[in-house]
Amino acid sequence: MNVSPVHAVPEEPAGLLPATRRALLHRIAVAQVKGRAPSLVGAVVRDGRMVWSAGRGSVAGEVPGAGTQYRIGSITKTFVAVLVLRLRDEGLIALDDRLDSHLDTPEGGDATIAQLLAHTSGLAAETRGPWWERTDGALRPELADVFGARPRVHAPGRTHHYSNPGYALLGALIEQLRGESWYTVLRREVLEPLGMVRTTLAPEAPHAEGWAVHPWADVLLPEPLTDTGRMAPAGQLWSTAEDLGRFAAFLLDGDERVLRKSSLEEMRVPEAAPQGSDRSGSYGLGMQLAHRDGRFLFGHTGSMPGFIATLWVSAEDGVGAVLLANLTSGFEVAAACAEMVATVAEHEPRIPEPWRPLDAADPALLELTGPWYWGATGFALRLRAERGLDLSPLGNGGRAARFRAEEDGTWTGLDGYYAGETLRVVRGADGAVSHLDIGTFVLTREPYGPGDVVPGGVDAGGWR
Repeated sequence: MNVSPVHAVPEEPAGLLPATRRALLHRIAVAQVKGRAPSLVGAVVRDGRMVWSAGRGSVAGEVPGAGTQYRIGSITKTFVAVLVLRLRDEGLIALDDRLDSHLDTPEGGDATIAQLLAHTSGLAAETRGPWWERTDGALRPELADVFGARPRVHAPGRTHHYSNPGYALLGALIEQLRGESWYTVLRREVLEPLGMVRTTLAPEAPHAEGWAVHPWADVLLPEPLTDTGRMAPAGQLWSTAEDLGRFAAFLLDGDERVLRKSSLEEMRVPEAAPQGSDRSGSYGLGMQLAHRDGRFLFGHTGSMPGFIATLWVSAEDGVGAVLLANLTSGFEVAAACAEMVATVAEHEPRIPEPWRPLDAADPALLELTGPWYWGATGFALRLRAERGLDLSPLGNGGRAARFRAEEDGTWTGLDGYYAGETLRVVRGADGAVSHLDIGTFVLTREPYGPGDVVPGGVDAGGWR
């Protein structure tokens, strides 16, 4: 008897398709020309690893590559935020703690740690003069030297106002609680576990030089290379496209050695209202958030004299992009990074993971699944992995939410209206499930179920 061979379904190619690669190369080539960048490097990460990179222009007579260092400016802030979240996860701080409960600070002590992370502390945008990004940090040896005559411009928590000195305070907080410099802590707790060997406080060859490009002529001016001292947590780091690709993969999927995925997801929840005239951007805990052409992106941009850097990630598409260049002002260059994410997502839509059943099914949890009603509005409750629950409306309206299982038998809302609220299963005297309670909202198995459990009762005459 002849038996037909079983052919395995071919896996998705490891790299990008030629058409996608060419589209990416075209995009960064146009950005380099229109932005008049002396050099730039772009890279794309998909499903946890770098799948494409290319350089344009010249660094020391050579085309730069994924291992060429550039200064990354305020992307440094996201690294600092990861360290702060580590302190929180260890129980050393709470995000709602006032800063002065942990750090003796000349300014900003009444702001919470979360407000500092999200730039809602009310602190001024910049240090006292001279321009800190172009002058030696020795001019500001202590925290008190960072702040000028008007250190606060808004009340804490009132509005989003980007503050570089706020991140100097967060760096000092890390040093206070760890007893070491913030960069030493960063290297040990983040960079080394992620394999980011080319992310440093000072440049290491091969690295790009920083340039200003004349606005009306194709000529260059060298920018100063400074050690910003106390202000370093706001924008000091140097890195490469390869290293930032690893960081982008980490921001997407987490790494238990560094920070769990749930804490990273918390970082990209908006803490401040959308910024800009198009209301498309907001800020989380150390992360910039943006909506571009229907796609939600998180990451950060950065600039220092002579350099610009951009890192964007789309969780829905499983794609991240990095763009580094050595010029002081380059909006055309920075805009290309988000378009790189879109290019990959549109040319090669993400192939979802195969559906698989749960490893185990607890009958007590299965009993909770199915239709529930808040008054006359229908919802479906579904069981997910790790005892999680998803609540979704059955019609066009209603509040959807995911819930995380807690050790005490309750669930905590993760998003939407019910974020942070508690879901409880209420049982009757016989042990049978009576109803669900979500922050006092009662859900019953039928529209306006038993009157003794629905707040306010149900008309004795019933439906008519």
